[in-house]
Amino acid sequence: MEIQGKKVLVVGSGKSGIGAAGLLGKLGALPILFDGNEKLNVEEVKEKAGQISGLEVIIGTVPEEVKKEIALVVTSPGVPVDAPMLEEYKTMNVPIWGEIELAYAFSKGKVVAITGTNGKTTTTTLVGEIMAAYFHSVYVVGNIGNPYTDSALETKEDTVTVAEISIFQLETIHTFRPKVSAILNITPDHLNRHHTMECYVETKEKIAENQTGEDTCVLNYEDAYTRDFGSRCPAGVIFFSSKRELEEGLFLREEEIYLAECTADGERRTQRLMNIHEMNLVGMCNVENVMAAIAICHAMQVPMDIILGTVKVFKAVEHRIEFVATKNGVDFYNDSKGTNPDAAIQGIRAMTKPTVLIGGGYDKQSEYDEWIQAFEGKVKALVLIGQTREKIAACAQKHGVSNIILADTFEEAFDICLKQALPGDAVLLSPACASWGMFPNYEVRGKIFKELVEKIGV
Repeated sequence: MEIQGKKVLVVGSGKSGIGAAGLLGKLGALPILFDGNEKLNVEEVKEKAGQISGLEVIIGTVPEEVKKEIALVVTSPGVPVDAPMLEEYKTMNVPIWGEIELAYAFSKGKVVAITGTNGKTTTTTLVGEIMAAYFHSVYVVGNIGNPYTDSALETKEDTVTVAEISIFQLETIHTFRPKVSAILNITPDHLNRHHTMECYVETKEKIAENQTGEDTCVLNYEDAYTRDFGSRCPAGVIFFSSKRELEEGLFLREEEIYLAECTADGERRTQRLMNIHEMNLVGMCNVENVMAAIAICHAMQVPMDIILGTVKVFKAVEHRIEFVATKNGVDFYNDSKGTNPDAAIQGIRAMTKPTVLIGGGYDKQSEYDEWIQAFEGKVKALVLIGQTREKIAACAQKHGVSNIILADTFEEAFDICLKQALPGDAVLLSPACASWGMFPNYEVRGKIFKELVEKIGV
């Protein structure tokens, strides 16, 4: 699409929107950075955006005369695709792209794209480190916090871009085609936006919709949704499994990771890769993340010794089952990125000691039964905060959890944990909910938790 000299409306003035406006300015377009929040100040938004060629900022409402001049709308992930203003532009036949689509249209090289309800950040970070150990030019972008648009014009033909792709970003792709894609798992999440599980699953599958048989899609065999998608996926499929041996793909046999492949002459070859205790990561969720990363990098033809060497020195991603410290004989773990029940299940499963658990937060219309059932006697106290605390408490009581304590603030919840935990126990922040309402994001929630841990005994 030719956009030079054309007005492009960028919806949302956050990091994604500013990144998109910056790229558009460099391409010679006339970006209009729009935000519907009338409390924002135009000059402050301009200052935050920095020096962007041709930038105009509009707050509140787009004037009718400006609407008629818009050639393209670039929307941020936080804006629902069925928002009235976007629906209006659709009736005007104005193309609507997301930041990922915009960046892809003007970037070069090969793309690895990773999605899934849980495990995206850990897997993307690990894949990025493996790629950087082998390829000369590597960028790690997307939902991980680095806008793809920031690096799009710096990419070359030999560049590998590793992208963490959220479901909101998948809603607005059109031509986006990764060389290797991955769907790590699909469990209920964001149903307040997607309304039905069918819609949620279909959107996740969009990551591979433009791929062909020349490309690869890595899928979790133990997830019913992704296993089913394997038979319909347009790309070549590599499965990974933590529960059974596969004829082809990555699998776990007791505590060893294996790769099974068919040779050129049709024979099956099985290769032992590593023992899971050679990893620095904990929990079966991370074993699956590692298998997915190995499969992705193998599909990108990275030598196996480089892949495994990087895996063995890789440290846990911040806020994802992150060991913080041991204080007074109690281990503290930060799993603030456990923003839905399935992610939080992985957090509690990784615990090996009696655990005092902090849960609760923003209500995304999730159900908590499977999370509570995963406690399996490990949780000695459940401390609940936020909008969902009563809902979770009722669910926990239904499943026989008795030591449930409600707190009004995060600091109060932390103090309760200190009183409940004894030497030899663990305290785990793994909320099973988003942070909104109490914190700007899960990173701030995890950062405050770690700060409180560091202050113990000071």
